[in-house]
Amino acid sequence: MTKSNLPSVPAAVLSPEGGLARYLQEIRKFPMLAPEEEYMLGKSWREHGDMASAQKLVTSHLRLVAKIAMGYRGYGLPIGEVIAEGNVGLMQAVKRFEPEKGFRLATYAMWWIRAAIQEYILRSWSLVKIGTTAAQKKLFFNLRRMKSRIDAIDEGDMRPEQVTSIATKLGVPESDVVNMNRRLAAPDHSLNAPLRLDGEGEWQDWLVDESASQESVLVESEELDQRRNLLIAAMADLSPREQNIINERRLKEPPATLEDLSLRYDISRERVRQIEARAFEKLQKAMRERALATGLIVAD
Repeated sequence: MTKSNLPSVPAAVLSPEGGLARYLQEIRKFPMLAPEEEYMLGKSWREHGDMASAQKLVTSHLRLVAKIAMGYRGYGLPIGEVIAEGNVGLMQAVKRFEPEKGFRLATYAMWWIRAAIQEYILRSWSLVKIGTTAAQKKLFFNLRRMKSRIDAIDEGDMRPEQVTSIATKLGVPESDVVNMNRRLAAPDHSLNAPLRLDGEGEWQDWLVDESASQESVLVESEELDQRRNLLIAAMADLSPREQNIINERRLKEPPATLEDLSLRYDISRERVRQIEARAFEKLQKAMRERALATGLIVAD
């Protein structure tokens, strides 16, 4: 059996650029799957390559893609294209979905959906690559939100205390915050624009390629994939409630409040905090054990 082709959905559905309202109305027609049905469809696809099962898994999660994509409307890109890229990420997730691990497809797929959308934004938003490291990408996708929280909405440079606040919260150097803020505020320029009015020389003649080599990018990508797979596998060791609380508190942006979760589970905020802390410890331990077993890290 081969799975070289990605599962797909009917072409009429995968066309958000044809009208967002109509698209959202169309994808609501696909029913949500019960856990047992999702498990059987996943097994049928994984073990027998049943494309119809894979397509059901995809179509039942198109609303998840649209919901995630709506969170990226502030980057000036056509929302139809953002959703389409998210759909590609969903298909990748379905292709690799392992239902026997015990977690729901939505928990696994959101990583692929967000990664596909963010890579598309980074490719499309600017002529020059915004960032190559995980920290730079995190800064790119969180800077506007962080600025709004501290009322740093002016177009110019932020005050030193504002830079320090954002750098501390995101765990990045202050210089990166300053540079990214200026980068986001400045318009792109053509690399073929002349340096002088007489037309002699272009901007690209003075640029030095400081990007990482293809080998470095490949190594970083493979390591990121390994760590993502470790997290996904380790999540299966948690109870459904622990998985949900970790997702809501640690993996969502912005995270759910203790108050929200206490109301959802009818427990105290302190109890939610305790469950989160215990689940996070279990997650760290499980990831470390798997990392040791796979050789990703070595024992001290």
